[in-house]
Amino acid sequence: MKKLPARTTARSAARPAARAPARPTAFDADPSRSIGYLIRETNRLVLAQLQTLLAPHDVTLGQYFVLRELWQHEGFTQRELSERIAIQEQSTVVTIDAMEKRDLVVRVRSTQDRRKIHIHLTERGRGLRRELLGYAARVINGATAEFEPQEVETLRSLLRKLKARLEQRGA
Repeated sequence: MKKLPARTTARSAARPAARAPARPTAFDADPSRSIGYLIRETNRLVLAQLQTLLAPHDVTLGQYFVLRELWQHEGFTQRELSERIAIQEQSTVVTIDAMEKRDLVVRVRSTQDRRKIHIHLTERGRGLRRELLGYAARVINGATAEFEPQEVETLRSLLRKLKARLEQRGA
């Protein structure tokens, strides 16, 4: 008969070694628990509220995203803007056409490469910065009004981490 080490019973020796707990999966088919669905629905609600605030200025969400990029750095080409706001270049052209008609931007041909056209803000486009960014702040600050400051930072950190992971994987 095999001798068992002290404190080991025949019953406990027959059990398989304890495994580390399974890593919880982030996917859940239930929309109320699905991370992807919650991000999508949250984004939809934020954008709907923002669009309502932008409407009196005759600025669409697509135009707002272009303005946000140009407020950070004027002179992007149409292609660069398309890449930065993640829309097809043809959609960017249509958006910029409408913005030009509304006196928000002007197209300026490159002096180094005549094939490139750079987009610059007009005075009207620059003048909307404070008010339109204020609308975005109102929507986000309103949505997070009951969060503790640390919760806001945790949310930012987790979203950055998720975004970086998806970019790393080529999503």
